[in-house]
Amino acid sequence: MKPVIAVLAVITCAFALPAAAQFDTGALYVGGSVGQSHFRQGCTGLVSGVSCDEKDTAWRILAGYQITPTLSAELGYHNFGELKASLGSTSESIKASAWELVAVGLQPLPNRFGIYGKLGAYRAEAKVSSNFGLSGKDTNSALTIGAGLRWDPTPPLGVRLEWQRYNSVGGNSTGGRDDLDVISVGAVWRFR
Repeated sequence: MKPVIAVLAVITCAFALPAAAQFDTGALYVGGSVGQSHFRQGCTGLVSGVSCDEKDTAWRILAGYQITPTLSAELGYHNFGELKASLGSTSESIKASAWELVAVGLQPLPNRFGIYGKLGAYRAEAKVSSNFGLSGKDTNSALTIGAGLRWDPTPPLGVRLEWQRYNSVGGNSTGGRDDLDVISVGAVWRFR
């Protein structure tokens, strides 16, 4: 069994080390993304006849630092858009956004590709407003996780496709907590 493990380790290193060499360390980078947010429980439990849209356009800006070929840290601002509900002439919306600090663990793959996972914390703000006088605001902090695929077509440019979840955004003033999922496409630019 030990020889099999040793052979597998050598094969893994043979593919992973050249792939890891394509990603710079010590590089500061900036980026952005655009995608779709989904307020997962936003339309749950509404009365019959209420029109509800729990998806919207989301966008993010970020700055990061590549600590090692497989680890970086990112600080970002994410605007999730809004959840909208209406019944006749009455309407209500909840807008949400968050600041986040995440660690990004990258597994390099051949041909300038990589897969990555994200784990960190966020500080969110959710605001509810309506055309019938209801308003409120909640701020809270919790965990965020994500995963994605990265491709570097040129050394300074990286293109990303990712999913990220923000657990328990909101509070009592905005109708309760909700998990938000975001699927996005983005790019990062590394400074050398």
